[in-house]
Amino acid sequence: MNLLESLPTVIGIAAVAPALLVLWLVIAADERPGPPGLVWASFLLGAASISLLGYARAPFAAIPGLTDNPTLAMVLHAVFGVAAPEEIVKIFVIIAVSTQRARTADPMDTVVYGAAAGLGFAAYENLVYLLQYPEMWRTLAVLRSVLTVPFHGALGVIAGAYIAITRSGRALGAHRRDGWAFIRTPMLIVLAPVTLHACFDLPLLTLQRHPEIVGVMRRVLEAAGVVIGFGTIALAARLVRRIGAHHAPHTEVSRERLSQLRGMWALLVAGGGAGFAGTAFLLTSIHHWFTNPARNVTMVLIPLGLASIAIGAVLLVLTTTAYILGRNRMRTAAPAMTMQS
Repeated sequence: MNLLESLPTVIGIAAVAPALLVLWLVIAADERPGPPGLVWASFLLGAASISLLGYARAPFAAIPGLTDNPTLAMVLHAVFGVAAPEEIVKIFVIIAVSTQRARTADPMDTVVYGAAAGLGFAAYENLVYLLQYPEMWRTLAVLRSVLTVPFHGALGVIAGAYIAITRSGRALGAHRRDGWAFIRTPMLIVLAPVTLHACFDLPLLTLQRHPEIVGVMRRVLEAAGVVIGFGTIALAARLVRRIGAHHAPHTEVSRERLSQLRGMWALLVAGGGAGFAGTAFLLTSIHHWFTNPARNVTMVLIPLGLASIAIGAVLLVLTTTAYILGRNRMRTAAPAMTMQS
């Protein structure tokens, strides 16, 4: 099916909007939001990383076939056929983006990059699912926005948090009490998200392969997936609090800067959302123009799409400029206020 033919505006917005909303919530939790460009790069690269899944799955392709036991084969598929490839490509994106910042940069930056990569992946995956099942896209959009999208974001947060802890080490108290932490923490960068992802997928795969399961057992499996999903989100929130506690603002200048940056980030997310909505309107309009003889709808949607794109672009440009200028002003103002006090 042609992309323009299968991309209703509302489906596109429903696919991406939950990821943008969760991304804003993660950014708002950051005490010192980092460069917007790297966060958007993480989001877009996270979405693009789906194209690398074929390469990531290749080394694991033969593993599920090593056993004749169907249950064990399903477990191996959940781990090596789904979870490991998806989390590895996201971790690759997080590391690639986080290394653009100095090791001494705020560790929360890496956590935000992780969330952005996971949510970018979830947004693209959402779009694929909603287009694949257009007859039930509303139900899918609601269910995935409540659990699946935040779950992917949480897995990115967890990977980003352990990357940050590995890079910062004693600065986050990682190695002070446990001598084995310097070995265990790097392993958790991969093991934690892959294990949680596999545990989340396993009940769903079981229900897909055994539709005859009904009654109490079916409810147990469904509940297990929900508990693991929300438990993963809770773990991600705990790691965010742990890392953020080491970098909370203690001065009036820091709190003022934080308030300004959060406001700027809200405008950035709004600008990105407006630009995407405008693009979706424009694509839908082009489709109507070529397929619908009555082009009166198109004449309304095209200006609406172009206006939305223009608004989004203006918000992104102005807010990014304000961020750069405001960041420099706050940096120069902070030492002056410190000297006065």
